[in-house]
Amino acid sequence: VLHILRKHQGCKKPSSWRQEKITCSKEEAAGQVATFRKQLANLGSEDLRKQFEELAKEHSDCKSAKKGGDLGPFERGMMQKAFEDAAFALPVGALSEVVSTKLGEHVLLRVT
Repeated sequence: VLHILRKHQGCKKPSSWRQEKITCSKEEAAGQVATFRKQLANLGSEDLRKQFEELAKEHSDCKSAKKGGDLGPFERGMMQKAFEDAAFALPVGALSEVVSTKLGEHVLLRVT
């Protein structure tokens, strides 16, 4: 699973590798993630992954941004429930809707 995370001032840890103090609201973070999703939604599978990785590297607040948002393999019980539910429900090659967790707002791309 690849993901793009945008944190907000109300999330569990409102700082990231990109920004020492996150100041945007939850609504702003969700709006940013929704915009990324809209940019990606109509791309073919090869372009989708490439563009997703580029957006993650540039905009994600997760350390995985440096790897294009790639979280590597994980099993149930390793991530927050809403994130896991979205990840495991997606077919390979599919893009999630905006997913909210205690860490912020996410969009996911299932690659395996």
